[in-house]
Amino acid sequence: MTETIAVIGGTGDLGFGLALRWAKAGKHIIIGSRREEKAKKAAEKIREILGKEAKVDGKVNHEAAAVADIVVLSVPFFAQIGILKSIKKTLRPGTILIDVIVPLATAIDGPPTKTLGVWSGSAAKLTEQLVPKGVKVIAAFKNVPADAMQNLEEEVDCDVIVCGDDEEAKKKVMELAEIIPGIRAIDGGSLDNAHIVEELTAFLININMIYGVKNAGIRITGIK
Repeated sequence: MTETIAVIGGTGDLGFGLALRWAKAGKHIIIGSRREEKAKKAAEKIREILGKEAKVDGKVNHEAAAVADIVVLSVPFFAQIGILKSIKKTLRPGTILIDVIVPLATAIDGPPTKTLGVWSGSAAKLTEQLVPKGVKVIAAFKNVPADAMQNLEEEVDCDVIVCGDDEEAKKKVMELAEIIPGIRAIDGGSLDNAHIVEELTAFLININMIYGVKNAGIRITGIK
Protein backbone atom coordinates (compact mmCIF):
# COMPACT_ATOMS: atom_id res chain seq x y z
CA MET A 1 0.00 0.00 0.00
CA THR A 2 1.34 3.40 -1.03
CA GLU A 3 0.97 6.01 1.67
CA THR A 4 -0.51 9.41 0.97
CA ILE A 5 1.75 12.37 1.74
CA ALA A 6 0.25 15.80 2.38
CA VAL A 7 2.68 18.68 1.96
CA ILE A 8 1.24 21.58 3.94
CA GLY A 9 2.88 24.61 2.38
CA GLY A 10 3.45 22.71 -0.84
CA THR A 11 3.11 25.90 -2.85
CA GLY A 12 6.30 27.29 -1.29
CA ASP A 13 9.79 26.66 -2.66
CA LEU A 14 10.90 23.76 -0.45
CA GLY A 15 7.44 22.25 -0.07
CA PHE A 16 6.94 22.26 -3.83
CA GLY A 17 10.37 20.68 -4.31
CA LEU A 18 9.55 17.86 -1.90
CA ALA A 19 6.18 17.28 -3.55
CA LEU A 20 7.82 17.23 -6.98
CA ARG A 21 10.55 14.78 -6.01
CA TRP A 22 8.19 12.38 -4.24
CA ALA A 23 5.62 12.53 -7.02
CA LYS A 24 8.40 11.65 -9.47
CA ALA A 25 9.19 8.65 -7.26
CA GLY A 26 5.58 7.48 -7.59
CA LYS A 27 4.17 8.66 -4.25
CA HIS A 28 0.62 9.97 -3.93
CA ILE A 29 0.99 13.64 -3.03
CA ILE A 30 -1.59 16.13 -1.82
CA ILE A 31 -0.47 19.74 -1.84
CA GLY A 32 -2.03 21.76 0.95
CA SER A 33 -2.56 25.51 0.96
CA ARG A 34 -4.79 28.03 2.67
CA ARG A 35 -6.43 28.56 -0.71
CA GLU A 36 -7.63 25.52 -2.64
CA GLU A 37 -7.15 27.25 -5.99
CA LYS A 38 -3.47 27.87 -5.22
CA ALA A 39 -2.98 24.24 -4.16
CA LYS A 40 -4.63 22.94 -7.34
CA LYS A 41 -2.45 25.19 -9.51
CA ALA A 42 0.68 23.82 -7.84
CA ALA A 43 -0.57 20.26 -8.39
CA GLU A 44 -1.24 21.02 -12.05
CA LYS A 45 2.26 22.46 -12.41
CA ILE A 46 3.73 19.18 -11.14
CA ARG A 47 1.63 17.22 -13.63
CA GLU A 48 2.89 19.50 -16.40
CA ILE A 49 6.47 18.72 -15.37
CA LEU A 50 6.10 14.98 -14.74
CA GLY A 51 3.18 14.04 -16.94
CA LYS A 52 -0.52 13.48 -16.35
CA GLU A 53 0.11 10.12 -14.68
CA ALA A 54 1.66 11.86 -11.65
CA LYS A 55 -0.47 11.18 -8.57
CA VAL A 56 -0.84 14.68 -7.16
CA ASP A 57 -3.85 16.67 -5.97
CA GLY A 58 -4.44 20.03 -4.30
CA LYS A 59 -6.64 20.74 -1.29
CA VAL A 60 -7.02 23.26 1.52
CA ASN A 61 -4.72 22.47 4.42
CA HIS A 62 -7.14 20.77 6.80
CA GLU A 63 -8.58 18.58 4.04
CA ALA A 64 -5.11 17.57 2.90
CA ALA A 65 -4.05 16.63 6.43
CA ALA A 66 -7.24 14.66 7.02
CA VAL A 67 -6.56 12.08 4.31
CA ALA A 68 -2.78 11.75 4.69
CA ASP A 69 -0.69 9.08 6.38
CA ILE A 70 2.30 11.43 6.45
CA VAL A 71 1.99 15.19 6.83
CA VAL A 72 4.84 17.54 5.95
CA LEU A 73 4.76 20.97 7.58
CA SER A 74 6.69 23.29 5.28
CA VAL A 75 5.53 26.80 6.15
CA PRO A 76 7.27 29.97 7.33
CA PHE A 77 7.95 30.16 11.05
CA PHE A 78 5.55 33.07 11.52
CA ALA A 79 2.70 30.92 10.14
CA GLN A 80 3.50 27.79 12.16
CA ILE A 81 1.11 28.19 15.07
CA GLY A 82 -1.83 29.33 12.97
CA ILE A 83 -1.44 26.51 10.45
CA LEU A 84 -1.12 23.88 13.16
CA LYS A 85 -4.28 25.14 14.84
CA SER A 86 -6.13 24.92 11.53
CA ILE A 87 -5.18 21.27 10.93
CA LYS A 88 -5.04 20.02 14.53
CA LYS A 89 -8.49 18.43 14.56
CA THR A 90 -7.76 16.46 11.40
CA LEU A 91 -4.47 14.95 12.57
CA ARG A 92 -4.93 11.34 13.67
CA PRO A 93 -2.91 9.38 16.25
CA GLY A 94 -0.20 7.44 14.43
CA THR A 95 0.21 10.07 11.73
CA ILE A 96 3.83 10.98 11.02
CA LEU A 97 4.32 14.75 10.89
CA ILE A 98 7.57 15.90 9.30
CA ASP A 99 8.52 19.35 10.57
CA VAL A 100 10.60 21.26 8.00
CA ILE A 101 10.31 24.68 9.65
CA VAL A 102 13.33 26.83 10.50
CA PRO A 103 12.76 29.82 12.83
CA LEU A 104 14.70 32.29 10.72
CA ALA A 105 14.90 35.89 11.88
CA THR A 106 13.13 36.91 8.68
CA ALA A 107 9.91 36.28 10.64
CA ILE A 108 10.55 39.63 12.37
CA ASP A 109 12.24 41.31 9.38
CA GLY A 110 15.66 40.18 10.54
CA PRO A 111 18.42 38.59 8.45
CA PRO A 112 18.04 35.05 7.07
CA THR A 113 21.46 34.20 8.50
CA LYS A 114 20.15 34.16 12.05
CA THR A 115 17.56 32.11 13.92
CA LEU A 116 15.15 33.20 16.62
CA GLY A 117 15.05 31.70 20.07
CA VAL A 118 12.02 29.42 20.42
CA TRP A 119 10.67 28.87 23.92
CA SER A 120 10.19 25.18 23.19
CA GLY A 121 13.81 24.81 22.14
CA SER A 122 13.16 24.48 18.40
CA ALA A 123 10.42 24.85 15.82
CA ALA A 124 10.11 21.05 15.78
CA LYS A 125 9.62 20.86 19.55
CA LEU A 126 7.00 23.59 19.29
CA THR A 127 5.16 21.51 16.69
CA GLU A 128 5.29 18.53 19.04
CA GLN A 129 3.64 20.59 21.76
CA LEU A 130 0.85 21.78 19.48
CA VAL A 131 -0.24 18.54 17.80
CA PRO A 132 -2.58 15.92 19.31
CA LYS A 133 -1.15 13.13 21.41
CA GLY A 134 -0.08 10.17 19.31
CA VAL A 135 1.10 12.22 16.32
CA LYS A 136 4.73 11.32 15.65
CA VAL A 137 6.79 14.47 15.00
CA ILE A 138 10.02 14.09 13.06
CA ALA A 139 12.36 16.94 12.12
CA ALA A 140 13.86 16.59 8.63
CA PHE A 141 14.69 18.40 5.38
CA LYS A 142 15.57 21.57 7.28
CA ASN A 143 19.02 21.77 5.70
CA VAL A 144 18.11 20.94 2.08
CA PRO A 145 18.36 23.72 -0.54
CA ALA A 146 14.99 24.32 -2.17
CA ASP A 147 16.50 25.13 -5.58
CA ALA A 148 18.25 21.77 -5.67
CA MET A 149 15.02 19.98 -4.81
CA GLN A 150 13.23 21.54 -7.77
CA ASN A 151 16.01 20.87 -10.28
CA LEU A 152 15.16 17.39 -11.54
CA GLU A 153 18.08 17.40 -13.95
CA GLU A 154 20.57 16.95 -11.12
CA GLU A 155 20.83 14.86 -7.97
CA VAL A 156 20.55 16.65 -4.62
CA ASP A 157 24.09 16.88 -3.26
CA CYS A 158 23.21 16.94 0.43
CA ASP A 159 22.76 14.74 3.48
CA VAL A 160 19.47 15.10 5.35
CA ILE A 161 19.64 15.05 9.13
CA VAL A 162 16.57 13.40 10.66
CA CYS A 163 15.71 13.87 14.35
CA GLY A 164 12.88 12.22 16.29
CA ASP A 165 11.91 10.19 19.32
CA ASP A 166 9.89 7.47 17.57
CA GLU A 167 12.42 5.12 15.95
CA GLU A 168 9.95 3.50 13.54
CA ALA A 169 8.69 6.87 12.30
CA LYS A 170 12.24 8.20 12.00
CA LYS A 171 13.22 5.17 9.92
CA LYS A 172 10.25 5.77 7.61
CA VAL A 173 11.22 9.41 7.08
CA MET A 174 14.81 8.40 6.38
CA GLU A 175 13.54 5.99 3.72
CA LEU A 176 11.48 8.78 2.16
CA ALA A 177 14.54 11.00 2.10
CA GLU A 178 16.64 8.42 0.33
CA ILE A 179 14.24 7.86 -2.56
CA ILE A 180 15.31 11.35 -3.66
CA PRO A 181 18.41 10.90 -5.87
CA GLY A 182 21.61 12.10 -4.22
CA ILE A 183 20.26 12.36 -0.69
CA ARG A 184 21.60 10.29 2.18
CA ALA A 185 19.62 10.30 5.42
CA ILE A 186 21.54 10.75 8.66
CA ASP A 187 20.06 9.75 12.02
CA GLY A 188 20.40 12.91 14.10
CA GLY A 189 19.14 11.40 17.34
CA SER A 190 16.25 12.71 19.41
CA LEU A 191 13.93 15.58 18.57
CA ASP A 192 15.80 17.66 21.15
CA ASN A 193 18.62 17.91 18.60
CA ALA A 194 16.43 19.64 16.01
CA HIS A 195 17.54 23.10 17.18
CA ILE A 196 21.09 22.31 16.05
CA VAL A 197 19.91 21.55 12.51
CA GLU A 198 17.74 24.67 12.45
CA GLU A 199 20.73 26.81 13.37
CA LEU A 200 22.81 25.00 10.77
CA THR A 201 20.31 26.07 8.11
CA ALA A 202 20.93 29.74 8.88
CA PHE A 203 24.66 29.04 8.67
CA LEU A 204 24.25 27.44 5.23
CA ILE A 205 22.31 30.49 4.04
CA ASN A 206 25.27 32.58 5.16
CA ILE A 207 27.60 30.32 3.14
CA ASN A 208 25.37 30.77 0.11
CA MET A 209 25.59 34.53 0.44
CA ILE A 210 29.37 34.55 0.90
CA TYR A 211 30.01 32.35 -2.13
CA GLY A 212 27.20 33.66 -4.32
CA VAL A 213 25.49 30.29 -4.69
CA LYS A 214 22.07 28.86 -3.81
CA ASN A 215 22.67 25.19 -3.14
CA ALA A 216 25.18 24.89 -0.31
CA GLY A 217 24.57 21.66 1.59
CA ILE A 218 26.35 19.37 4.00
CA ARG A 219 27.85 15.89 3.95
CA ILE A 220 28.64 13.96 7.11
CA THR A 221 31.93 12.10 6.67
CA GLY A 222 33.40 9.11 8.46
CA ILE A 223 30.28 6.91 8.40
CA LYS A 224 28.92 4.43 5.89
